[in-house]
Amino acid sequence: MKKIRLILGDQLSHSISSLEGCDKLNDIILICEVIEEASYVKHHKKKIAFLFSAMRHFANELTELGYTVSYVKLDDELNTGSFLGEIKRLIADEPCGQVVVTQPGEYRLLKDIRSWESELGVAIEVRADNRFLSTPEEFSSWASERKQIRMEYFYRNVRRDYGILMEGKEPVGGKWNYDGDNRKSPNASLSIPPPYHSNIDSITEDVIKLVSERFSDHFGDILPFQFAVTRNQALEALKQFIEHRLYYFGDYQDAMLEGEPWMYHSHLSFYLNCGLLLPMECVRAAEQAYYDGYAPLNSVEGFIRQIVGWREYVRGVYWHKMPGYKAENFFDAKRKLPEFYWTAKTKMNCLSQCVTETKENAYAHHIQRLMVLGNFALLTGIAPDEVNEWFLTVYADAYEWVELPNVSGMVLFADGGYLASKPYASGGSYINKMSDYCKSCQYSVSKKNGEKACPFNYLYWSFLAKNREKLSSNHRLRMMYTVFDRMPDNKKAEIEHDSNTFLGSLK
Repeated sequence: MKKIRLILGDQLSHSISSLEGCDKLNDIILICEVIEEASYVKHHKKKIAFLFSAMRHFANELTELGYTVSYVKLDDELNTGSFLGEIKRLIADEPCGQVVVTQPGEYRLLKDIRSWESELGVAIEVRADNRFLSTPEEFSSWASERKQIRMEYFYRNVRRDYGILMEGKEPVGGKWNYDGDNRKSPNASLSIPPPYHSNIDSITEDVIKLVSERFSDHFGDILPFQFAVTRNQALEALKQFIEHRLYYFGDYQDAMLEGEPWMYHSHLSFYLNCGLLLPMECVRAAEQAYYDGYAPLNSVEGFIRQIVGWREYVRGVYWHKMPGYKAENFFDAKRKLPEFYWTAKTKMNCLSQCVTETKENAYAHHIQRLMVLGNFALLTGIAPDEVNEWFLTVYADAYEWVELPNVSGMVLFADGGYLASKPYASGGSYINKMSDYCKSCQYSVSKKNGEKACPFNYLYWSFLAKNREKLSSNHRLRMMYTVFDRMPDNKKAEIEHDSNTFLGSLK
């Protein structure tokens, strides 16, 4: 009997497991644009347009390859608005014996899918997602053998297993990690190449019009639209990164400059996370660039670590710790998300720059997310659920499996140190070192207290003081508590006063 093979919007790979063994003469590929998924958080307009366009192009590719595709557009009159509703509607016209789907990237959706069998009266087969290099089961087995899990050791195992940048049993160059070489401060003389920019075809034009009309109240700018929406375009974006950006990626991967949102980053997470690119083809392309002498080891290793280290690691943490991970709140943070995360209207230039670029591009690179937007949320005690929803809403590469561990674990330390060994908190000096944002700010990064002082400076010390009971035993913070203890009482009083005044003004 025929099968329905459901492909989700972030599974746009011709080698996805749900297509394996497909009978092109009988099986039906179902791809749906459903309001339930487009609006469970109010996703950035550009993210919705990107995915809908990529889905439509992918459906056309499958049809050209001889598959039978049932594609449901958002504005189809009979669209029920949910996956379950669309499967029911298809089964009514095309009786089937089984629904096959690749495991989704969100726990809530997997939970829903597992309930469909009783609703539909047909078997549901959930297949492993074969686009990753390690399975959730393999990660859980690795994690269960350790008191502390750290990405570095997981990353080394993946490098060994797949022979990535290896010379026998040892890493190329003699070191596993070149992160220490990847923290150069930026300067105005950098010649940063333009990012990949696709041509907008009629399919994308239709989607942009649809999203502009149906999601007008969602955050973000839909134009200009630059994303790759086909596999061939995504491969071109990969090629462009390898040839024009990878060389300096390592040196300046932590750098931030006004008017340069893309820097030397790859911007490939959009395509990796929706299936248009596969991790190993990106890894091998970067590895080959090193062997061919086109890119230095620190850049190549840093890029590869983001994919086979961090990306695989956070996915493992997500499935290992869900569903309880979503409720973690180590610091008992309760503050509401300030309005400027949506408007960019703040006197703090670094925050204004990062929110503005997020609004324009549905993108900000990892240091902007971690050390500016995230650092502020951590220091001011914004509630994890508020921060998680914002990150999931605004970035085109965000899905809960990758967003939640990064935000709750890395950004907010809400899991109490399960994922990261210390809170990634800092004062203004770090931002000043790694960017030119402070030059145009209404606050002074050199001032530690008072109305003109950079708020990061006193908020950092206030955060440490407030959470001393929970953090003082952390060996990576011991020196900072020693510094704090040596401060005179009047200095500590100024920190407390300035922090309370600033926090009281947040809206």
